[in-house]
Order: sequence, then C-alpha cells, then structure tokens
Amino acid sequence: MQRVVLQGWVVGLAVAGLAGCGGSSEPAAPVAAPTEVAAVKTPPPEYPVELACQGIGGTSTLKVVVGTDGTPGEITLASSSGNGDLDHRALQAVTRWQFKAATRAGQPVPTTIQVPVSFNPPQPKPDECFAIEERLRRGG
Repeated sequence: MQRVVLQGWVVGLAVAGLAGCGGSSEPAAPVAAPTEVAAVKTPPPEYPVELACQGIGGTSTLKVVVGTDGTPGEITLASSSGNGDLDHRALQAVTRWQFKAATRAGQPVPTTIQVPVSFNPPQPKPDECFAIEERLRRGG
C-alpha cells in the first residue's frame, strides 16, 4: 500500500486493488483549471453634461450576478456615488455589459462580483459647459 500525505491527513491507496475495479487503464482526462469572470464589452454610462459641468461626479459600486451566459442578472447598488441620477445611470449601463462567465471544472458558473462605475468631471471644462453656465445665470 502506498501512503500519500495531503494537508496533514494520511490517505492510504491500495494501488493493486484499484487496478482490478473495472476502471479503464487510460489516464484520467485533465481537469480544466477554473477561470474568473472577465469583462468583454463595457460601454460607459451616459454622463449628464450638466452634472459634469458642475463638477458632480463619484463612483457607484454595483453588486452584479453574472450568469453562465455572461450577461448580468441581478444588479444592486452596493455603495452610492452620492448622486441618485449617477447611480441610476450606472445601473442602466451595466445591464448592457457583457462578460465571459467564470468556469469551474470547465463549466460556466454564475458568479457575483462588485463593479465600480466612475463618473469623473472632465478637466478642463468642455466649451459646452460655458453655454450651460450662461443659460443658468440668465435663469433659464
């Protein structure tokens, strides 16, 4: 009998006994290594120019269940950007994203991940911002 030590446990293998169990003499097929979720297509969310021009930004962190087909299933807000409109736009954008599903033993599996979606006000301000600011100064 051959003895193999695995993480502190001693496991006895009866090599001669296994050969006569009717199993194939062919070597076992290698088990596929697990893979993690990978983003494939992540178009950015719509960033309202009025908010960008006002310097309003932030990061919405979303909890996303990626299905076996790579599409987002359940999406919930894990932490807010501090602006409800930006959070809503982040949720809308991620529903259109596409992922490569994680795998275990070569088979796709649903996986929950956290996805940050950032809204960074542009620097310098786009020319469009000056027209918006002027319109707001005039009350309209």
